[in-house]
Amino acid sequence: MSQQFYQEFSQSEFIVRDRLALHRTVLANERTLLAYVRTAMAFLITGIGFLKFFDDIWVEILGVIFCISAVITMAIGVTRYRFYNKKLKRDNRGIWQ
Repeated sequence: MSQQFYQEFSQSEFIVRDRLALHRTVLANERTLLAYVRTAMAFLITGIGFLKFFDDIWVEILGVIFCISAVITMAIGVTRYRFYNKKLKRDNRGIWQ
């Protein structure tokens, strides 16, 4: 069940502070996505480096694990971003301009 926090207020009752708070929340969600992307890229680069430059079987296994972790991290980040973005838009439908 979704809570509609701002439904009891009319559109004219919102002040700039409320609108800016919503925009900050959206930007925080985007920053979190970018952190997931950055982490996934670091995993992928590490995994490719291990696969490319080392011949030991254990290091190659570690490289594959890093590459798989990159894909999983990216999937989690995108899923969380989309979930919270939909939730923000649904719960604050009357506030967006």
